[in-house]
Amino acid sequence: MNQDERLLVVNPLEDIDKLKAFASEPRIQILQLLRQEVRNVNEIAEDMGLPQSTVATHISILEKAGLLRTEAVKAKKGNQKLCYPAFEEMLIQFPEEQKDEDCLEVEMPIGLFTNYHVSAPCGLCSTEGIIGYLDIPDSFLNPNRMKAGLIWCETGYVEYKFPNNAIYDKRKVRRLELSMELSSETPGTNKNWLSDITVWVNNVETGSWVSPGDFGDKRGKFTPDWWKLEGSQYGLLKHWNVTDEGTFVDGVKASSVTLSDLDLVEHHSIKIKVGVKEDAEHLGGMNIFGRGFGNYDQGIVLRLYF
Repeated sequence: MNQDERLLVVNPLEDIDKLKAFASEPRIQILQLLRQEVRNVNEIAEDMGLPQSTVATHISILEKAGLLRTEAVKAKKGNQKLCYPAFEEMLIQFPEEQKDEDCLEVEMPIGLFTNYHVSAPCGLCSTEGIIGYLDIPDSFLNPNRMKAGLIWCETGYVEYKFPNNAIYDKRKVRRLELSMELSSETPGTNKNWLSDITVWVNNVETGSWVSPGDFGDKRGKFTPDWWKLEGSQYGLLKHWNVTDEGTFVDGVKASSVTLSDLDLVEHHSIKIKVGVKEDAEHLGGMNIFGRGFGNYDQGIVLRLYF
């Protein structure tokens, strides 16, 4: 799946900037034009019969909201800005509300992994500094890994053991949900750097998500000031859901793996593995953001719904 065929799921409770960007007929027309063909600012202005300055303002709003991307290229006279659609499909979806008593939740700090196998470039850091040595996989054994707020690698995985609280509850689990902030990983950053990030539950491969890039255009909301701007700044908050119907990533079916395939009642712990396979189609590395880094101040969250 290439960069312009991705699905954007908009949470109206959080993505207010995107909704505001949608709330304009000219901006909707611009997005429609770009679905047909890549255009520069002058071409869009000519097609719409609007002043170039007006179109430039609308494009700036759409780009800031992440709904389109631009690229400066050489023209016969100076440079021109080409505009590309960031998404082929857009879905506005309210998050599913659950009563507290219907859900058991455990948040795991990203540094509390129980097993790992990673390849360089790789590393860990806390809100205070680098843990161990850069690009040395043995640094993942450093006891200070418990403080990690950012973990990255090119290929491999980190694995966590969550307590399986479902075995102490007589109710039937109807959904297992995982949420974590993720992005691709490349030296420096590259917002157009695809990577297949896979999640396993109890050693069962549940499905992969294609990360669109390694984001460094602006500092993450929680990323500390000492972390260089040339490094990964934030990711996207992704949700894996395993149900009786299959596994879904942000509502899109990722595989036919169901709850029964995970054998939850047979295990006192739930093993969660996150990684990039060496034979992945898009071999673009992985960043996992935890507390103190990125745009979401959380570790890896496991929820069991009854």
